[in-house]
Amino acid sequence: MAKKRKEVKKNQVEYVVSSGNVFEDFGYKNPKEANAKSDLALLIRSIINQRELTQEQAAKLMKIDQPKISRIVRGLLSEFTIERLMNYLLSLGCDLEIKPSVGKVANPSIHVAKNRNFARLSA
Repeated sequence: MAKKRKEVKKNQVEYVVSSGNVFEDFGYKNPKEANAKSDLALLIRSIINQRELTQEQAAKLMKIDQPKISRIVRGLLSEFTIERLMNYLLSLGCDLEIKPSVGKVANPSIHVAKNRNFARLSA
């Protein structure tokens, strides 16, 4: 995708308009996957924070060790697949929904909806 550059007038800063996916903008190999993993990790982190869980408590709920929780909340996601992150959300009591895209045959996408009401999730 060609990046659009804004014409620079005297004393103005040049900038590039984002594609909407920072991983694509920085040339990551699989930007859609990286973006989805990032969104899932942010959701996991938000749930942990909302419930005021320690990393040890979260690890016990998710059936993994604490260092993996640390890597997730810090965004170090290379060892995690989308499937694993989704399973961690299930273990935290989240519902996951996969639905067909209506009218979008050419470019399917991964979208993580943010639920702002974490308080109703059971601990």
